[in-house]
Amino acid sequence: MPVPSSDFKKALKRLPESEKEALLLRAVRRDAELYETFRFELLADVTLAQIQEEAADRIHELFNLAVSGRLLNRSLVKALRASVQEAARARRITKNKQVEIDLLLYILRQCTDNYSGQFDSVYDGFFNATARLAARVPALVLKALHEDLWLEYKSDIDDVLGQLHNRNKSRHLKFELPREFAIPS
Repeated sequence: MPVPSSDFKKALKRLPESEKEALLLRAVRRDAELYETFRFELLADVTLAQIQEEAADRIHELFNLAVSGRLLNRSLVKALRASVQEAARARRITKNKQVEIDLLLYILRQCTDNYSGQFDSVYDGFFNATARLAARVPALVLKALHEDLWLEYKSDIDDVLGQLHNRNKSRHLKFELPREFAIPS
């Protein structure tokens, strides 16, 4: 992202309010994420929970509408990637890392609850992508959240890790998949 120069800032300050407003409206029409960010920051009726719910709805749609039957494993991997990007987008809009972690856990629950049959498929892509996400989430929780919140996530993360370790494919992963969410003491 470009850093605004001091000349640019001065020119912006000299603009009349109506031109600033027109410039801002033009910018948010071109960039949906910028619009969502301003909507969250400026409108009092748009809450953190609402942004999280909208993102969860889009994730749900990605898994249920974008997944086709012919190449199910491949379309599940695409849906998983797009869902992780949606969780990151929600974090960028709200500047709240807990929202991203909650959405990542929602994605993992979607994978394990609705598509766990694909873990036993001949194709490894979906299982590997899910396992990589499951391995990344505990580190993200430890890094991004306060230690008082770690226990809240332990049971959900342990459940997902346990389901993944119950599959034969977990022995053939090329990376370390933790057996449980280890909280440092």
